[in-house]
Amino acid sequence: MLDQKTLAYINMFAIMGTLENLCELDPEARALMTNAKPISLAFDVKGGPKATLTFSNGRVQVQAGAAKNASIKIPVGSCKKFNAVVDGTATPIPVKGFQHINFLLKDFDALTKLLEKYLRATPEDLEDPVFFERSTKLMFYVISVALSQIGDYDEIGKFSASLIPDGDVQMSIKGVVGATLRVKNHVLTTIKQLPENPRAIMEFESLELARALFDGKVNALACIGNGSIAMHGMINMIDNINRILDRVAIYLA
Repeated sequence: MLDQKTLAYINMFAIMGTLENLCELDPEARALMTNAKPISLAFDVKGGPKATLTFSNGRVQVQAGAAKNASIKIPVGSCKKFNAVVDGTATPIPVKGFQHINFLLKDFDALTKLLEKYLRATPEDLEDPVFFERSTKLMFYVISVALSQIGDYDEIGKFSASLIPDGDVQMSIKGVVGATLRVKNHVLTTIKQLPENPRAIMEFESLELARALFDGKVNALACIGNGSIAMHGMINMIDNINRILDRVAIYLA
């Protein structure tokens, strides 16, 4: 069963957080964010995540915490209600920033729909090699951030995190994209760049292999066995992260 609070953190930081990377990778996304004067959107979820998204000059920046001076403020009454907002079954009501309502309904909505197209790609979409690469990179970022949210909030994930010693774990697609899973006092944080001194490394051989894994078309254990997923360093760290990774598929289904 899904924990609504964990799912809310995933929706806020793994899904919405990937809007940053979408604008880096996709010219259409950058074109939607041409406002020179920054517009900031603060979500404040009761009993759950709080974050501020800032849109300016073709970029999106996502930071933890609901900024008091945000252009638009949207309080949400519960984690369950926020999850409904993200999946499109509920409409959020701003308490500040009505002058920016056109931005919300037009540009922000178009940006989130573009992200959804990449994250819920059809087989036909993935036949385009440029789309395939962007989609797989974005999925990688979503999964790497979701790992931390599950390790920090999901009860089963927290148990696995309690067994991981401090240090950085490198998660990467060879020669393409990488992230750091930083563990400190059994709390996980994802940093969207490679670590300088990882204690453990889990690296996928190629974009194609990563995609097949993300789509559930190949078995991770078999890939470890044949070397197409390389693992180095403290195997205890990777072993417990793999257990959390099993939970990611349940939340992102």
